[in-house]
Amino acid sequence: MNKPDRYRYPAVMGFDDETKMFYLLWPDLPGCTTTGKTEDEALKNAAEAMSLHLWGMEDDGDEIPAPTPLQSLDLGQYEEDGCRVVAVLIEVWMPSFRERMETKAVSRTVTLPGWLDSQAKRAALNYSQILQDGIMERLRISRTVTKRKKSRVRESIKN
Repeated sequence: MNKPDRYRYPAVMGFDDETKMFYLLWPDLPGCTTTGKTEDEALKNAAEAMSLHLWGMEDDGDEIPAPTPLQSLDLGQYEEDGCRVVAVLIEVWMPSFRERMETKAVSRTVTLPGWLDSQAKRAALNYSQILQDGIMERLRISRTVTKRKKSRVRESIKN
């Protein structure tokens, strides 16, 4: 699947009088929503929420829908109890977000026999490093390859 560097989607932004929070939702991205105490916070959260939602769709191999043109949105269907909503365009730059998601640390639970754990602690072994090395060895991935991949991603972000 060809992954574009940039996505731009219209979102519906409103204010919930009950919670005193601004909210955003995306007509083209069901399930993608966010909130914020201020407009600025909601818009900042919107970029993160949309990036994460689209990254998840890419990762799952889901088809990414085309964005609805702003002039085609029917905002009336999103207004409740007389509360007005507005349409805003949210744009995200995906290469840096993808890199962050690929390189973020994830936690995994590992089960070891007690005697082995004791020996490893006495030797001051770094479990995370050993697990990474072992998985890379099993998958025949070298650290040189992963470093080159990171530098290629960083180069594409600069250009």
